[in-house]
Amino acid sequence: MEKENNTIVTVSVNQGQKLNIAGGEYRIIVSGKQTNGSFAMIEMIVPPGAGPVPHAHPDFEETFYVLEGEVQFTSEVSHYLAKKDDLVLIPKGGVIHHFKNLSKEPAKLLCTVVPAGLDDFFIQVANFMESAKENKNISESEIKEQIAIISDKFGQKLFKPDYFNK
Repeated sequence: MEKENNTIVTVSVNQGQKLNIAGGEYRIIVSGKQTNGSFAMIEMIVPPGAGPVPHAHPDFEETFYVLEGEVQFTSEVSHYLAKKDDLVLIPKGGVIHHFKNLSKEPAKLLCTVVPAGLDDFFIQVANFMESAKENKNISESEIKEQIAIISDKFGQKLFKPDYFNK
């Protein structure tokens, strides 16, 4: 499925790398390797009540298209309850944001990242979480520290979960 010059990339419903992250299921539909780094597309199935901690990534733009569920998007200047067929754009520049599934069922999002790169972030986090699950001696603080290191590697800054509760 590697993209070559002028080659059409096709991905069926059962293709793409599948990842487990914080109880959610992510599927990298199109990776940066397939688009020469121009973008990546990720399907996210987010459990009820779940979502990432507040974070910022100044070098990436994200769009989220809600396929199923209701997802609250929060930034320092706005709150938006996105429902089926709604789209949310997080521009480049480091806007601190997060989202949370407010549905009683899993929410399904289609996330596009420009340029690509966060797809590799998700892969590294999923790989780390899988190995951490097998290592019974790793503490919660060590897990958070390692995720912060991975985040920093990809130009992301993480904030405390209560960041927007000031």
